Amino acid sequence: MTWDLLGQLFTGQLALWWIIWPGILLGIVVGFLPGFNAENTLIMLLPLTLAMPVEHAFAFMTSLYCATHLGGGIPAILVRIPGTPGAAATTLDGYPLTQQGRGQFALVLSFVASVFSGLIACLVTIALLPVLSTMGLYLRSVEMVVVMLFGLTLIAVIAAKDVLKGLIAGLFGLMIGMIGSDHIYNTPRATFGFLELYEGVPLVPALIGLFAVGEALMMVERRLIVGADVRERTSGRNWTQTAEALRYSVKRWWHIVWTGLVGLAIGIVPGAGASIASFVAYQQSRMWSKEPERYGTGHPDGVIAAEGGNNGVCSGTLVPMMALGVPGGSTSAVMMIVLQYHGMNMGPQLFSENPQLAYGVFVGMLLSYFFMIFTILPLARYMSRIVLIETTYLVPIIILVTVVAAFSERQYVFDMGVAVVFGIIGYIAHKTQYHVAAILIGVILGPIFERYLVRALRLSEGDPRILFSSTVGNALWVLLALSLLYPAVRAWLRKRRD
Repeated sequence: MTWDLLGQLFTGQLALWWIIWPGILLGIVVGFLPGFNAENTLIMLLPLTLAMPVEHAFAFMTSLYCATHLGGGIPAILVRIPGTPGAAATTLDGYPLTQQGRGQFALVLSFVASVFSGLIACLVTIALLPVLSTMGLYLRSVEMVVVMLFGLTLIAVIAAKDVLKGLIAGLFGLMIGMIGSDHIYNTPRATFGFLELYEGVPLVPALIGLFAVGEALMMVERRLIVGADVRERTSGRNWTQTAEALRYSVKRWWHIVWTGLVGLAIGIVPGAGASIASFVAYQQSRMWSKEPERYGTGHPDGVIAAEGGNNGVCSGTLVPMMALGVPGGSTSAVMMIVLQYHGMNMGPQLFSENPQLAYGVFVGMLLSYFFMIFTILPLARYMSRIVLIETTYLVPIIILVTVVAAFSERQYVFDMGVAVVFGIIGYIAHKTQYHVAAILIGVILGPIFERYLVRALRLSEGDPRILFSSTVGNALWVLLALSLLYPAVRAWLRKRRD
C-alpha cells in the first residue's frame, strides 16, 4: 500500500466523521448495558446498514463495534458487572479499585488502555495485513488447545489464594460448560430434557446472572456500593485521579502495547474472541509481573491487561473476514452479510479490486479510536459517581436490564430463568467466598477447549502426540511452561536472596 493511497483513505474516512460519532456513542451505551453487544445491535440495525453505501455502513459498524468493547469495562469497574463477555477479566482489579475510592482512576486507565491498544492493533494490522492474513492458517486446533490452556491456567492463579475453593469453583464452571451436545456424536449431556440446553449453557444469561444478578443480590444488604471511609474521595469533582491515571498509563506504555498485540493475535483466529483474549492477556500479565500478589486486589496493571487484550481483538477479527472470506467472530459475520449484499468479493481479490474498502475499514477503525479519546475521557470523573447512588435505586434497574438482556440474546423465556439461577449461584459464591471469575472461566473456556481438543484428536485418530506435532504449537507449549515456572523460580530466587 502506497503513501498516496493511505492519505486518500485517511481523508475519505475523516469525511465520514458524521457517521462515526453516532456509532461511537451508541456503542458505548450498548457496551455499558450488560447482556447487549455489538452483534445483536448490528442485527437490529441491519436494514439501516444495508440501505447505506458500503463505505458508510462499515464506518458506522466498526465504530460501534470498537466502542462496545470500551463501554463494557465501565459497569465492570463501577458495579462488578461486565457489560460484555470480554470485560469479565476487568472486574478482577477494576472493582477493587472502585471500593478503594479510585473508580475515576480505574475508568481512565481502562479508557486509555482500550483506546491505545486498539490504535496500536490497527496500525500493526494496516502495516502487516498480508502477513497477518495468513496467521489464521497456522493457528489450528493443535495450537488453539495450548492457547486455551493459557486462559484456563488463570483458574490456578485464582486458586492460589485459597487452593481448595479456587479449584472447586473452576471445576464447577468446567462441569457447567460441558452441558449440551458432545462434539462427536451430538449426544446431549446433562441437559435434563431441556431443548434450550442442547447448544450448551447460553453464555450471556450465565454471565449476567453470575455477575449482575448475583451482585444485585449482594447490594441489597448495603446502602451504598462503597464504604463510608472512601465516599468522600469518590464524590470529589477534581481531575486528580484522571491526571494520576494518565501518568501511570504513560509509565506503563509497553504493557498497553504488548497486551493489545496479544488481543490482535487471538482475534485473528476464527472463533476465538475478546473473552479469551482478555483472560489470556490478564494471565500473562500476572505471570510475568514483579508483583503478582497484587493482582485481584486492585492492581492497575490488571485493568490495563484485561482492557488491552479485549480491545486488541477488534481489528484482529476483521482480518480473516477481509483476507480469507472467513468471519473471525459473530460480529464480523454480520458485517460479512453487508459486504455480500453489496456484491463485494472477499479474499485476496478484494485488496486488488477494491483496496479503498479493504484498507479503509481499518483506517476507519483507527479514526474511531482516536475520536473516542475526546468522547469518553472527560466523562470519567462523572461516571465514577454512579457508585454514590443508593442501592435501593440501583438494584431494581440492574435486575430489569439484565433479565431483558438475557431474553434478547436468543429470545427464549427459558434464558431469563437461566440468568436468575446463575444469579443465585453467584450470590452463594460471593457469600461463601468462592471466586465467581473462576466459575466463569470454566463456563467460557471449557467448551471451546474441548472442541479444539476433540478436533485435534479426531485428526490423529486418538493419538495424543498430535498435540506436539506442530512447530508453532511446540513454541506455545514452551511459552506456557515458562510462564508457569517463571513466577515460582523468581519467588525462590527472591527468598534465597532475602
